[in-house]
Amino acid sequence: MSKITAAITAVGGYVPDYVLTNKELETLVETTDEWITTRTGIKERRILKGADMGTSELCAPVALEICRKRGISPEEIDLLIVATVTPDMVFPATANVVTDKIGAKNAWGFDINAACSGFLYALDTGARFIESGRYKKVMVIGADKMSSIIDYTDRTTCIIFGDGGAGVLLEPNTEGFGLLDSILKSDGHGREYLHMKAGGSARPATLETVQQREHFVYQEGKMVFKYAVANMSEAAHQIMERNQLTADSVAWLVPHQANKRIIDATAHRMGLPDEKVMVNIQKYGNTTGGTIPLCLWDYEKQLKKGDNLVLAAFGGGFTWGASYIRWAYDPK
Repeated sequence: MSKITAAITAVGGYVPDYVLTNKELETLVETTDEWITTRTGIKERRILKGADMGTSELCAPVALEICRKRGISPEEIDLLIVATVTPDMVFPATANVVTDKIGAKNAWGFDINAACSGFLYALDTGARFIESGRYKKVMVIGADKMSSIIDYTDRTTCIIFGDGGAGVLLEPNTEGFGLLDSILKSDGHGREYLHMKAGGSARPATLETVQQREHFVYQEGKMVFKYAVANMSEAAHQIMERNQLTADSVAWLVPHQANKRIIDATAHRMGLPDEKVMVNIQKYGNTTGGTIPLCLWDYEKQLKKGDNLVLAAFGGGFTWGASYIRWAYDPK
């Protein structure tokens, strides 16, 4: 019997309509369009507006687009995994909320929290369910409403993050396409440099934590940048070496969109030219779990069957990794 791999058979994405530009941020904090663009590569980001609008509102249209593209009903989905750090609520899982919203009556689901590496973690997890032979259609979505945990008086973080999500459908393949390898890492000592101080069981919400603005992203930018450049680029390099990939044989680097300089450093470590690197940070900023699948969504029409893709990410806590995918279909 041929080995079963988990191939991506459809991609979907969604970003909110509201565009928060660098110019508008100039009215909120002491910064400039030139400063933001030079240091991050970001020009604008999307924001989900409206009362009671959580991350599931980003995921549901993604799931429905994937079903439409693949020509299936939501009832055919076996499992939904959502990678997010901004769940609708502490429980139930956002994946469970999404299955209800789209009518995926036969699916079970759960969330994965690995910050900006969440989609890689979820993709690898979803692939294992496909490889087991027990599940035929596993949907993996990365999405975050980062505006819900961003302090728009903090210029070190509010310029970086945006809202959005995207995802993929995984199905069994016996022709050698799909997710072929992953290197996933974590190091908890990094939590002191990038975290949310309050809101968890160690420091539950109180009037004091709210008044001290501890329910927002806290980041020590220089330290995060240092670790991100080293670890994300090294993981991508290792996945190439382990699979005998060269700069010529890699069609695309699909990097987490946190900072253009981190993306450039990773591409340089892999020996890849700019034209082989997916970049959309200028449009969406850092959507955390959503960045990598949003790249696949934006670039889907440029992907060809048999293309070798290297996905790479680095996230708070710290988490990081890289994955090797052989693309399974031609543009439609």
